[in-house]
Amino acid sequence: MARGPAEHPTVLELRILKVLWEQAPLPVREIRQRLTDGGRNLAHTSVITTLNTMFAKRFLKRSNQANAFWFAPRVTRDEVSRRMLGDIVDRVFDGSTSAVVLSLFDCSEIDEDEVKELRRLFNRKVKEKEG
Repeated sequence: MARGPAEHPTVLELRILKVLWEQAPLPVREIRQRLTDGGRNLAHTSVITTLNTMFAKRFLKRSNQANAFWFAPRVTRDEVSRRMLGDIVDRVFDGSTSAVVLSLFDCSEIDEDEVKELRRLFNRKVKEKEG
């Protein structure tokens, strides 16, 4: 049985989305150049194929301007990050937010300023839930 379209972008699709979240719309040649500048040198046809796949998955919208296709994101960074993080929370941590936070503390260095910011955000979320 054939799989349906992926719910989350692949690594390359995510790189392309990051390019387009910075500036859009862009033509294929400019997207390819930015990928190359970022260390990912791909054939022009590979970029076109990936962009068309992303369009079919509804990650991108496209328009035809001056005899070239221009692409822009259809999804926001927040939408993608929420879906991907939500999937990790559900599948890896069985829905436990505290397990995710503890895991983050274990795998990354957090400086004093970040701890203060996290405390401030946590307190704000608690007040939102209470009020």
